[in-house]
Amino acid sequence: MTRARWLVALGLLGAIAIAIGASLGPPPPVAGTVEIDIHFSEFAPTTVRVPAGVPVRFVLVNTDPIDHEWIVGDDAVHERHRNGTEPVHGARPTEVTIPAGTRIETVITFEGPATLAFICHLPRHEAFGMVGTVVVTGNG
Repeated sequence: MTRARWLVALGLLGAIAIAIGASLGPPPPVAGTVEIDIHFSEFAPTTVRVPAGVPVRFVLVNTDPIDHEWIVGDDAVHERHRNGTEPVHGARPTEVTIPAGTRIETVITFEGPATLAFICHLPRHEAFGMVGTVVVTGNG
């Protein structure tokens, strides 16, 4: 490929990337940040309040020497995970694996008011007390 063709191709790729970025737009603004620390196989705080209808950033900080998970949902979600076979999470913002000694961020927009549990479903972690509550209040 000649230098001129190479520059044209590079310019076209750049234009396509800019067009895609513009069509996606900036990420939505986050209403707030909630940090949940994991230490000695416990969540802190164990209860958090967030507004419905707006993105909320959860920062999960695992200072333990072992992995944990943070699954948020209703009874049906937790029943599925108690008997599930997913060894690692990350595709859904409400189902996150936090490796030992790491900090993971996830952004969630809850649709409406609810009281949901967050639980680590690794073996014996829920029984040990790795549970908490997200209280979702009325819109923003």
